[in-house]
Amino acid sequence: MKKLLILAMCSGLVFTSCVSKKKYAELEAKQKNTQDLLNTATVKLNDCLAERAAASARAKELEERLADMKKTNADLIQSSKELTMLTSKGATNLEKSLESLKEKDLKITRLQDALNKKDSVTLALVTSLKREVGVNDPDIEVNVEKGVVYISLSDKVIFKSGSYQISNRASEILGKVAKVINGKPDFEAMVEGHTDNVPYSNGLLLDNWDLSVKRATAIVRELQKLGVAPSRLVAAGRADYVPLVPNTTAENRATNRRTRILVLPKIDQFYDMIEKEMKNLEAGGK
Repeated sequence: MKKLLILAMCSGLVFTSCVSKKKYAELEAKQKNTQDLLNTATVKLNDCLAERAAASARAKELEERLADMKKTNADLIQSSKELTMLTSKGATNLEKSLESLKEKDLKITRLQDALNKKDSVTLALVTSLKREVGVNDPDIEVNVEKGVVYISLSDKVIFKSGSYQISNRASEILGKVAKVINGKPDFEAMVEGHTDNVPYSNGLLLDNWDLSVKRATAIVRELQKLGVAPSRLVAAGRADYVPLVPNTTAENRATNRRTRILVLPKIDQFYDMIEKEMKNLEAGGK
């Protein structure tokens, strides 16, 4: 009996031991599954927290951008108002500028007409001089320089070397020049004397300055004798300081020894012409 009891107790212990291991395995499996679920939940929680942080940062960024856009919109509205005011002022200023430009264009047109008229007179003057004086003589040149009509006479046509006494041929030529000048009462005549660079050594005069001026005054006196009003005559000496060619040869020095007679409009009349045009412009604008 005792052996049977001991056997029964051992069987019960074995049976009990087997049941515990099975439950333990089940519990262990459940615990592992629970741990896996917990790990998965933890990962998802971390992801959610990261997404929440990113969303918060994005929301803050959007709020800042919205604030900037509101400020930009307000600035644009203010700029639009200011631009409207500036545009209005600009339109007024532009209108004034256009009126000013019209006035200037009218002034330019009037002055251009006056210059065209002067050019026409200059052309007629050149034609008259060429017809009277002649253009086939190589020692006589009639031309226009910077809007000024001039007659250039070679030294050998008018004076002897080193002299300021006018030759007979010069008197004949100057008679024709005087005729043209007298036909243009609104013009003056300026006589320029030019020499070469050989120093004057006659003893009667100081230097080439004296010689060039003496030659100019000799021409002026001759034109006065021929009927040109002395108030319309100007005598000027340039000595050897405005050569046409280098004074390196006898031929070049002969070219530089010359007398120029410039026929030009009176300066005061030129200013009177401009003043008249300005007055006409002001009268037309009223």
